[in-house]
Amino acid sequence: MFGTFESDISKSNSASLLPTMQKFLFNFFSLTLLGVDPSASPEIADSGFSLIDTWLAIQLAPTVSIGLFQPLEESFVHSFNYPFFLVKGGYEKLTQFVKNEAKEVLNRAQTEFQLTEQEAIHNLLFILGFNAFGGFSIFLPTLLGNLGDEKYAELQEKIRNEVREKVGVKQENLSFESVKEMELVQSFVYETLRLSPPVPNQYARARKDFKLSSHDSVYEIKKGELLCGYQPLVMRDPKVFDEPEKFMLERFTKEKGKKLLNYLFWSNGPQTERPSESNKQCAANEMLLSLLQ
Repeated sequence: MFGTFESDISKSNSASLLPTMQKFLFNFFSLTLLGVDPSASPEIADSGFSLIDTWLAIQLAPTVSIGLFQPLEESFVHSFNYPFFLVKGGYEKLTQFVKNEAKEVLNRAQTEFQLTEQEAIHNLLFILGFNAFGGFSIFLPTLLGNLGDEKYAELQEKIRNEVREKVGVKQENLSFESVKEMELVQSFVYETLRLSPPVPNQYARARKDFKLSSHDSVYEIKKGELLCGYQPLVMRDPKVFDEPEKFMLERFTKEKGKKLLNYLFWSNGPQTERPSESNKQCAANEMLLSLLQ
């Protein structure tokens, strides 16, 4: 990916981030989630990421602002479900790719987890295309922007020193395990997620009557009521985070920083909560964080 950026810049003094990044992401997640190299299907290797993009656009269009003059946007973009036939052809190519090439993963899904083949295919595509691919496509440019910002020059030096200390200048010891030992690198990612969560809104309907407590109030919620959480506001709570508007590299380090992870809600639940069938936590939570770090 970075080699492509360098090549494009040397030729024309500019490079397009999104297509190159998404092609890399699709290849990476195909290998890690499906156990398949997309080069096994030349068409998917070349255009798989764009097929995912089109499918994602239809899912997100009812909730994403496109800057159209109101009330036209609400009336003509956000007020109805988009028909599946708009993306059917591309989605079927993706399902066929998974069915033909990811046989080992599909067999495990059927024998170990008692899923049907179709259930396994659709769940794998959802994790690959919506959770991991979509979240990373939104967030990586923000992360790189913070890393390259001149006002964070001092932070860059601290991060460089930590990485060199853990893996050496030649990076012989670089691995997922060594990254887990890089406290500042992890805190940098968490702090960027705190200030710029890739999905700012989360919604749910109450399954039963209950009371919702804040620091100083209690709200009675009735079954069936629609709830909305706005993550950027929650993660700037001055009663939880010191100097909440300030980017602090060391915020999530040491014992105090680990406790703050209980209040980091970037993925439909606290960072300390694992995805399960009873919550809405991001299914690709750990994979996304590992790759970002």
